[in-house]
Amino acid sequence: MTDHTYKRLLHLPENGRHSIFLFGPRGTGKTSWIKTHFPNILYFDLLNTSVYNELLANPSLLEKRIPEGFKQWIVIDEIQKIPELLNEVHRLIESHHYRFILTGSSARKLRQKGVNLLAGRAFQYYLHPLTCVELENDFSLEKALKYGLLPFIYSGDDDPQHYLETYITTYLREEVQQEGLVRNMGEFSRFLQVASFSQGEMINYSEIAREASIERRVVTGYFDIVKDLLLSYTLPVFSKKTKRRLVAHSKFYFFDIGVYRAIRPRGPLDRTEEIDGAALETLFLQHLIAINDYYRLGYEFYFWRTSNQVEVDFIAYGERGLLAFEIKRKRTVSSKDLTGLKSFGVDYSMAKLYMIYGGGHETYHGNITAIPFEKALFQMKMILENTT
Repeated sequence: MTDHTYKRLLHLPENGRHSIFLFGPRGTGKTSWIKTHFPNILYFDLLNTSVYNELLANPSLLEKRIPEGFKQWIVIDEIQKIPELLNEVHRLIESHHYRFILTGSSARKLRQKGVNLLAGRAFQYYLHPLTCVELENDFSLEKALKYGLLPFIYSGDDDPQHYLETYITTYLREEVQQEGLVRNMGEFSRFLQVASFSQGEMINYSEIAREASIERRVVTGYFDIVKDLLLSYTLPVFSKKTKRRLVAHSKFYFFDIGVYRAIRPRGPLDRTEEIDGAALETLFLQHLIAINDYYRLGYEFYFWRTSNQVEVDFIAYGERGLLAFEIKRKRTVSSKDLTGLKSFGVDYSMAKLYMIYGGGHETYHGNITAIPFEKALFQMKMILENTT
C-alpha cells in the first residue's frame, strides 16, 4: 500500500481565501498530499534546479509564469530555498488576489532573512509523520518502534533501514550543507550522534560539547538548527504556579523514531532498554503533537521534574484542561510507577492523570487511569479533547 492511499488527518480549506504555509519535515508527504487534494494547481518546485535558478535570479519572473486571472491554488514547494520570493508572493496577493500554498521544511532562513511572512494573509498548517489512526489496520506497534512513521516506510519498500540512513545523509547534504547552515559538516554529523543519546532526556549543553569535542556555544547553535529544520522537539519544564523547586533544562526529542534510531550509534555497551524506552516516549509524543495540530486543540506540551528527580514524562496544558502522562513499557503498574503522577496531582488537583503502559487492560489507581499504550494512541483525540 502506498502512502497516498492513507487518508491523512490534515485538512486545508480548499475554497479558502487566505494563502497557506504548510510546514513539515522532509519526507512527511507534503507534495504528494497537495497534488492529490488540489489537482488543478500551478506548481513551482524549488528543488528543481532550473526553476530554482530562474526565480533566484529574478523573483519577479514568478508573475510572468502565472496565467492572467488564474483562480486556482499556486503552489511553491520548499519556499525556504528562496526567502525573497515571499515579498513577490505578498505583492501578487495584494494586486491580483492570487492564493498560494507555500510548503517548507525549514523556517530558519525565512526568519533569519527577516522577510515578510505574510502576517494576516496566510494561515500556518503542519504535516507530521503518519499516525496510527491514519495507518488503521496497517499500524504495527513493533514496526513503528523500529522504523518510525515516515510515509515511505509504509510504501512497500523492502529496506526501510536503508531509506532512513539515506534520509539522514540526503537531508544533511541538501538542507544543511547546500544552504550553508554550518561550516563543518563532519562536526555537525558528530553532534547529531552525540545528541541522539539525549533523546527523551534533558539537554546538557556542556556535556554534549565535551563528548563531541565542540565548543558549547556551537552546540547551542546546532540545537537551534535542528529545531528550525523541524527535525526535533524540545519540551520546557511545566512551572506554572509551581509549589516546588524544578529543574531548568528542556527535554529533547528527534521528531521521528526511525530518524532517531538511524542517527543513534549502537554498540556492545549500549543497552537496548534505553533505546527502546526513548522510542516509546517518542512515539507517544509524535501522536500528541500531530493530533493536537490536526484538530487544533490548542495544547502546549511540557514535562515536569522536580529538583529531587520526581518526574512526569508529558504535560498537556491548554484551555481544554491540564493532563499528565507517564509512559512505562512494563506490563503491570506498581505503586512506585505512580510516584510522579501522584506528586503532580497533589500540586495540581485539577489535572487528569494517565499512566500509559504495556499491559492489556485499562485499570484505575485512585485518580490515575492506566491505559494500554496502543489503545491510548488510537484514542488520543478523545483523551486530548478531555471529554472522558
